[in-house]
Amino acid sequence: MDLDDYIACICEGAAEQAIMELLLDNGRLIFTREQLLEEKLIRTRGARSFEREFLRKGFEKKITVLRILDSRKANFKLSKAYEHKIRVINIITAPEIEMLIILNENKYQEFKNSNIKPSKFCKTKLKISNVKNYHFVKSYFSNVDQLVECIREYKRVSQNRKGEHGLFDLLKN
Repeated sequence: MDLDDYIACICEGAAEQAIMELLLDNGRLIFTREQLLEEKLIRTRGARSFEREFLRKGFEKKITVLRILDSRKANFKLSKAYEHKIRVINIITAPEIEMLIILNENKYQEFKNSNIKPSKFCKTKLKISNVKNYHFVKSYFSNVDQLVECIREYKRVSQNRKGEHGLFDLLKN
C-alpha cells in the first residue's frame, strides 16, 4: 500500500484503537508514529470535525487518511478545499476483530460450523462479551506476535471484497 508523507490514522472504535496501538508501538505497521499527524491515532469520526481539528494547520504535502472502521457504509466526505490534498483509504475490520479472537482461540472450524455471527459466537461459545472493549483487547493481545499471526490467518481464511483493505494490508512484510 502506498502512503503519502503525512498520515492521519482514524480509529472508529475502542477495539480498533487498541489493536492499532499495539501494532504501532511494536513496529509492526508500514508506517511509524512519527509519520502520524501529531504522532497519535485519531478518534474523530466526522470529516468536518477532522478538517476543523487537523487540516487548518496548512500542510505542504499530501495526506493519506487511514480510516480503521467496522462499517462499509460510514460516510467521510471532505469539503472541496481539501479533496485534492487528501487521499482516504478505508481499512474495514468487520467482523475482523471478533474473528481475530476466534482464530486465537483455535475455534475457527467450530465457528464455521455454528452458522452464527462472530460477535454472538464470542459471547455464547467463548463467553467473551467485551470483545470490543479497549482494555480487554489491549490485554488479550498483549502478545503482539499472536495478534500479527491472527491477522495473517484471518487474511488467509477470509475473502475480502475487491478493492477493500484490512489490517493485513497495514502490516510490515
